[in-house]
Amino acid sequence: MPILEKEISEYPMGLLDQAEDSGERQWYAVYTKPRQEKALARQLVGYEIPFYLPLVPKENYIRGKRVESFLPLFGGYVFLFGTDDERVQALTTNRIVQVLPVNDQEQIRYDLRQLRDVIESGTPVTLEKRLEPGDRVRVEKGPLKGVEGTIVARRGERRLIVAVNYLQQGVSVQIDDFMVTRV
Repeated sequence: MPILEKEISEYPMGLLDQAEDSGERQWYAVYTKPRQEKALARQLVGYEIPFYLPLVPKENYIRGKRVESFLPLFGGYVFLFGTDDERVQALTTNRIVQVLPVNDQEQIRYDLRQLRDVIESGTPVTLEKRLEPGDRVRVEKGPLKGVEGTIVARRGERRLIVAVNYLQQGVSVQIDDFMVTRV
């Protein structure tokens, strides 16, 4: 049973699936004050400012009972998709430390879409702090079919890393060799 229900992580729903032409809107990586990601997301919904906040489930035991909570995958980061005026409006929340511009708009949208698909597949993910070079692959079988990433060896297992190159971070999932083909 969750401590709190999962909050909205993509506003509006389908934001990452929209056509690439965004007019005045662009992606920003917003670095928040500590533990303010969800509060900022709630305020952005109130302001009707599009964003993506990747949330992953985490199991905890409180007083001997198993509870599930949803935590931001990248602590301190919310991905805002807005105009310059919406960026300034988000800054008025007093929850933001810094707004980082994103140079490659198409790449960040692609990376975030891939990341969302991995999270929604329900496959357990592990946060990877630094990406290592390796073979680029595409998953051909299973719930992650179509996801592209980099294969690395980790503690004797094969893991697929799906990267958010802008942050030099990503997530990894355990995957078998027969499920992927080289890109």
